[in-house]
Amino acid sequence: MQAILRVPSPAKLNLFLHITGRRADGYHELQTIFQLIDLYDWLSFHETSSQEIQIHGLSQVDVQDNLIYKAAMLLKPYATRQYGVQIQLEKNIPMGAGLGGGSSNAATTLLILNQLWQCHFSNAQLAELGMQLGADVPVFIHGTSAWAEGIGEKLTCIDLPQKQYIVLKPDCFISTQTLFAEKSLTRDAKPSKFCAYQQTPSTFENCFEPIAKKLYPEVNEAWHYLNTFGRAQLTGTGACVFVEVNKQMDTDFILKHAPCQSYMVSSLKESPVHAASLPVL
Repeated sequence: MQAILRVPSPAKLNLFLHITGRRADGYHELQTIFQLIDLYDWLSFHETSSQEIQIHGLSQVDVQDNLIYKAAMLLKPYATRQYGVQIQLEKNIPMGAGLGGGSSNAATTLLILNQLWQCHFSNAQLAELGMQLGADVPVFIHGTSAWAEGIGEKLTCIDLPQKQYIVLKPDCFISTQTLFAEKSLTRDAKPSKFCAYQQTPSTFENCFEPIAKKLYPEVNEAWHYLNTFGRAQLTGTGACVFVEVNKQMDTDFILKHAPCQSYMVSSLKESPVHAASLPVL
């Protein structure tokens, strides 16, 4: 069975992350910058004559908990072309890393199946639907770097300079719930603006960073290693840490001697998923 389309599903970095308050429903208000990067999972879509949705390539996650499956099931009732689909995942973005791999996969699934099944949703409608799957899904739907507020769903597209980063993935899995439950977590950061970030980006930090370093020795080791070469930062709720590349860095040396899995990545102006289009069906 030939794939109709094979598309990349990009990762993201949080260039900072502040919690500015807590809502009555228990969700936290935040501010962050999402930067898309060229570290990709790949999804191949195969149309089938049955109504079944099949997912392959992530056996360690039960299908009902798989965000790709959840995204497909969410969209299926709106399909005007009644076909099933088989989706093959090639996983490169590490899981539990703060890089948004699962949310990106869900967003890619919504974007492609919206075409395949001819649901005729706009990106704004898909983003609203995707919020049911996770707060990071909308930024991957819209496919550009963004200033985010609310619980991550209020997005303002921003233009960021092209940069490269070294990303390290410590050999540990961070519990987001554990970090949020920590009493020392700063939950009342003063709201700011993108123009303030542009003026002094080094003053914008990730509020989860000191907690992750304290609770997870592997994160602390990776952070201290990268921090000897530049300003190391945690992305999301971890476990990955990253540093911006500058001309003085010996990147080959840094990557070779890293204490854990390392990646060299570049920022993206736009998600390549938006360049993907299905053949006329």
